[in-house]
Amino acid sequence: MAEEELKKRTAKGLLWGGIGSGAFQLLNLLFGIFLARLLTPADYGVIGALTLFSGVAGMLSESGFILAIVNKREVTDRDLNSVFWFNVVVSLLLYAVLFFLAPLIAEFYRMPEMVPLSRLLFLGFVFGGLSATPTAILFRNMRVKERTQMMLVAVTLSGTVGVICAYHGWGYWGLAMQNTVYSGSMAVLLWIKCRWLPRAEFDWSAIKSMLPFSLKQLATSVFTHINNNFFALLLARFYGMRLTGFYTQGNKWVAMCYSTLTMTINGVGQPVFREAGDDPQRLCRIFRKILRFTVFISFPAMFGFAIVSPQLITIAITDKWIDCVPVMQILCVWGAFMPVSTLYGNLFNAINRPGIYMWTTISLGLLQLLCVVGSYRFGLNVMLMVYTVLNILWLLVWQRSAFRCIGLRLRDVLADISPYLFISATVIGFTEFVTKGIANNFLALGAKIAMAATLYFLVMKLIGASEIEEVKEYFKKKKIDEDA
Repeated sequence: MAEEELKKRTAKGLLWGGIGSGAFQLLNLLFGIFLARLLTPADYGVIGALTLFSGVAGMLSESGFILAIVNKREVTDRDLNSVFWFNVVVSLLLYAVLFFLAPLIAEFYRMPEMVPLSRLLFLGFVFGGLSATPTAILFRNMRVKERTQMMLVAVTLSGTVGVICAYHGWGYWGLAMQNTVYSGSMAVLLWIKCRWLPRAEFDWSAIKSMLPFSLKQLATSVFTHINNNFFALLLARFYGMRLTGFYTQGNKWVAMCYSTLTMTINGVGQPVFREAGDDPQRLCRIFRKILRFTVFISFPAMFGFAIVSPQLITIAITDKWIDCVPVMQILCVWGAFMPVSTLYGNLFNAINRPGIYMWTTISLGLLQLLCVVGSYRFGLNVMLMVYTVLNILWLLVWQRSAFRCIGLRLRDVLADISPYLFISATVIGFTEFVTKGIANNFLALGAKIAMAATLYFLVMKLIGASEIEEVKEYFKKKKIDEDA
């Protein structure tokens, strides 16, 4: 693909990905506010305790083939049919296994009522297995706009169902219904939009050709998910559902914030890197360009989210959730760097080096588990601080691998990141200092957002940040094309 066409598709993908992710998270936020006001921390703790099992099962059900299809140079209908039937069989078998293991999971948490609840939640990964192939088709072809539309419909439908259930006193069943309806409606919408129908065709050689990549991707995803949800399992087992609920709620709010950008990068990064071919210099240029855009948004967004979290939580979901604020503030620091880690992962998958991605992630995960266990007796906040510092330092390991693969230099990456990090930290720190005396939560929230956004924009304009001009140029070109 020509350089200009690739740039155009990248810009369009980033634009629609950003709009879609932002709208998706905004809807999630609105429904989350209603649910948090209706439910208790313990309700969220119960669902958080089961997230580890349902998430891992969901990844196993699609077996890592989504990225395998996206990454493959040429994909035939035989490949798609084979992957579809493989995922269907695996997802149904896994659901059957976990259906009968539900009593053991309930016994582990000492909650017999988890048996029917977990069986409902586990339906989500059956839907995931059914929809893996249409997801890969849309992802591969960078049909970001259509995926955005489907996500917004699904989150609106599932959020409405969840709120209605919670309003009628269903407790944590409202959250379970929300999750299940979302995955089910997404599966239906994906099949409608992808315009592809499977045939009764299965070729093991097609699966075998993608298996090395997909297994590495699967191992990486499963290990990452286990590591990310280890806190909830540990807290639920030893500290009770209430503290687990505070962690789950705080982590959910932070994830909504940084996921807006990581979803955008995931929807564009790997397909764009794949189109760039095997030219290391071109890959470096594209990587650095997306990196600058990433930190241009993520640093001010996440640091800003940290300073407004006390007011935001109090206003949105009341003081009963105030104990989740320290969790949010600590995780916001890692959340600012999380999209950078995602970008490195996209790069390694796109250049067909999933082994690097897998072993680096597994090594990080094992080290994190050791650190969490070592700091366990000091409480949740200390564990989160250790987790955050370790993950930020681990970016140096990702960078070392990127240098070996495509010659991406550390000094270039630091040159791209440092200005945005320094300016964001300075602007957010100054804003917090100036507004800390405002007692009214509404005034404090408004003042912090207005001041931080204005100062950041003015500084970016002053230094001539290219990201602002590129966004303006994109909209100008789009208007010209529409008027022509």
